[in-house]
Amino acid sequence: MLTALSNQALVEYYRCAEGIGDFVPAGRLSDASGFFKFGPEVICYGQSSSGVNNQPVAAGLHDSLQDVSIEGSMLRLPFDPSQVINNLRCERYAMNTASATPKSALGSLVRNGYYAIRPLLPVRVRRRMQKFRLRGWAEIPFPRWPVDRTVEDLMERLLLVSLRAQAIERIPFIWFWPEGSPSCTIVTHDVEELAGRDFCTKLMDLNDSAGIKSSFQIVPEERYPVPESFLDEIRLRGFEVNIHDLNHDGNLYRKREIFLQRALRINQYGKKFHAVGFRSGALYRNADWYGALDFSYDLSVPNVGHLEAQQGGCCTVMPFFVGNVLQLPLTTTQDYSLFNILSTYSIELWKKQIGLITEKHGLISFIVHPDYIIENRARDTYQTLLEYLARMRSDGKTWLALPREVSDWCRQRRQMKLMRDNGAWRIEGPGKERARIAYAAVEGGKISYEIESPGRQAYDFG
Repeated sequence: MLTALSNQALVEYYRCAEGIGDFVPAGRLSDASGFFKFGPEVICYGQSSSGVNNQPVAAGLHDSLQDVSIEGSMLRLPFDPSQVINNLRCERYAMNTASATPKSALGSLVRNGYYAIRPLLPVRVRRRMQKFRLRGWAEIPFPRWPVDRTVEDLMERLLLVSLRAQAIERIPFIWFWPEGSPSCTIVTHDVEELAGRDFCTKLMDLNDSAGIKSSFQIVPEERYPVPESFLDEIRLRGFEVNIHDLNHDGNLYRKREIFLQRALRINQYGKKFHAVGFRSGALYRNADWYGALDFSYDLSVPNVGHLEAQQGGCCTVMPFFVGNVLQLPLTTTQDYSLFNILSTYSIELWKKQIGLITEKHGLISFIVHPDYIIENRARDTYQTLLEYLARMRSDGKTWLALPREVSDWCRQRRQMKLMRDNGAWRIEGPGKERARIAYAAVEGGKISYEIESPGRQAYDFG
């Protein structure tokens, strides 16, 4: 008897009917995990009955798509889709590549030394040190710079072959964003030093001039005083307060014992600050430890981390859950990297990333530090970005939201179900009045989407 492979990741991504994606193994999976392809462009990481490679160089990877076969309505796959998707999102592949964070005692010593003297270093010195450490970043083959959409491409490819196996032209699913919005955008601010804290009022003024609310991630210990009046101002003006690490010393994820000890205090600050979101310092992370965080969502995972202290990336432009913690990935380049590593004060890279993200209807997320836009040139660049995002909202191209609003929506959508009565589809669950039925269809050998108009009843003619 054939043992079914998990279709959970595909069903949860689309919030479609359970019958989609009846997968069975095409053969015995490899003992070890490694890289392989699923089509010309989709690089996967996991176990595969077709063989795996130790490095993600596309030219040398076996294309497992040619090993897919159809038996009745069942699809034989040479890998477990849910395993591969989780491996990408949780960066399991990074342990096999140069993207892994240094675990050695020397690496920890260097990092500790850097954070010890960091407050004393002029920005120009820090910039030179960081450029030296990041040398060769442009040659990293995987994830793909400047935006990696591997998970989205994999989901669409899996849905495509599944529809073909079942001889179905299209299926209904619950659209990704409320009111049928084509994409979602969040703006976040990590407050790193006293100067940045003192600039937050002006930054809120700047945001309000464009009608854009954002979240402020606050370091609760050692960096600067955090008076209640400061937090009250942020909240009363309609912005959001989140926790940013504990003391931003680079050691939060150094050892599990240290993390668990600090997580207790971080959780306490979360309650004290009425914060439901968290971001670690320098985007250090470990998906296996998130269970200790008592937050609704985490903002610490980059989509592609070539310019981050911990490289790697989750390879998706969509929010996803790790346990009960929602991950809202960073999908654009940080302002610091844009200004000081890439040496540009143009929003052209951000616009290119926005275009790549919106093609997959994803989450456009930014980190803009109040510390780094005090200077006029950087502030003008941010002002240009705000105006661009405001135009996108006016044109109906994105839902501009606070991170907590995105978290609330994703949790509601996670509980929604598609129901069918006499051939008509409807959505049930909390928040259903904001949800929209959409259709995924095969068109020109690819998956295309169409959103059902509000008030129009959705029928299944299959």
